[in-house]
Amino acid sequence: MTAAAVFVPAWAKINLTLSVLGKRSDGYHALTSVMQTISLCDTLRIETTVDDRVTCAVDVTELDNDDNLVVKAARLLQAEELLTGGVIIELHKAIPSPGGLGGGSSDAAAVLTALARLRGLQLPQTRLEELGARLGSDVPFFVHGGTALVEGRGEFVKPLPDVEPLWLVIARPPVGISTAAVFSGLTRDDYSVALDTDAVVGAIRSGLPLPLDRLSNTLEQTVMRRWPPVAATRDALLSAGAPIVRMSGSGPTLFAPFVSLKDAAQVYESTRQADIETWLCHTVSHTQVVGSLPALPRT
Repeated sequence: MTAAAVFVPAWAKINLTLSVLGKRSDGYHALTSVMQTISLCDTLRIETTVDDRVTCAVDVTELDNDDNLVVKAARLLQAEELLTGGVIIELHKAIPSPGGLGGGSSDAAAVLTALARLRGLQLPQTRLEELGARLGSDVPFFVHGGTALVEGRGEFVKPLPDVEPLWLVIARPPVGISTAAVFSGLTRDDYSVALDTDAVVGAIRSGLPLPLDRLSNTLEQTVMRRWPPVAATRDALLSAGAPIVRMSGSGPTLFAPFVSLKDAAQVYESTRQADIETWLCHTVSHTQVVGSLPALPRT
């Protein structure tokens, strides 16, 4: 017997900036980043049940197991005695993984927020973010969505005003890169200060256009040096007319921002013709993220 079922999008993200400040005593790296949700998304069907079972079917074979973060998210709510009953989840993957776009973390956040809504848990956002931090570094950001300054190892999320609406060309180089491999290869010389992040945050808070010349990623140079297909894909985007290309997260996925759809579409088509896996999408505001959540139960 079932109680409720909804479809929920799990938005991808890009890092408008990513500054790796150094290594912490707990082994994680200290980060500061401006993150932004985008319209590329996975889709979940979430159905609550009266029994206690948690199941998830995924259309990507290697993710169809109990180690999937969506299963862990639902079971975490059960373990905290916040979720009574169980849940049946179906997950359609569209966000490339691994790719630096946060697909798994977004899926987990979608489960946390959707189940909180469906069950009328009335949890403050800070509580959902704390639960999300137990599942993964990027999950707290996805609980909020939109534009945010993220610090620590990802657990500290400071909401920002929505960035100006932008079209985005997303391109995935033909290479797989693990986050652990990227961070394990960093040296002290690879660390940076947060000047670009500070500049971008200042512009956003002042309502100014996004300073595209200050978009940056500490990890970019290391990744492009160790994995040449990433640099080759960047060069293809620039040759196609992209004014700036940056890597998201630990890669390998790249993004190019545009104000004009015409310009974005031209680069998108040119990149596709070069047999590069490419998407044309746009930024997603915090209001859009909230609006995509299930309606609160009637009282």
